[in-house]
Amino acid sequence: MTVSSTKPYGGIPRDLEANFDGHQLVYVSWDHHLLFAAPFLICVPPETTFRELVEGPLAALLAPDPDAAAIDWSKAGWLKANAPFTPDFKRSLKENGITHKSQLRLRTPGLNSLIEEEAVA
Repeated sequence: MTVSSTKPYGGIPRDLEANFDGHQLVYVSWDHHLLFAAPFLICVPPETTFRELVEGPLAALLAPDPDAAAIDWSKAGWLKANAPFTPDFKRSLKENGITHKSQLRLRTPGLNSLIEEEAVA
């Protein structure tokens, strides 16, 4: 839908990277796990290693899901901006090409219990 304005639009985005004191926003979702209605929004420094992201804030956010304890991170699949992505767990987010407001999607084949239960019901 096209929008037209009668005056020049002067809005300033509040979620610019410069507004996060050296941190960046990273969106992470877990495919086929409907317990979480939207991607998580995690605010971390770009120097955070991928392992620190996964084992720290992401693990804590996923913990309420019954499948969380069974995740084998070495077999997990990832998408970055909807393209296949193989992260280096030892490298920083920046070194992995994860920038401010990047979207990551986690895939865990075989751990789709919420969808399977829904399909059976």
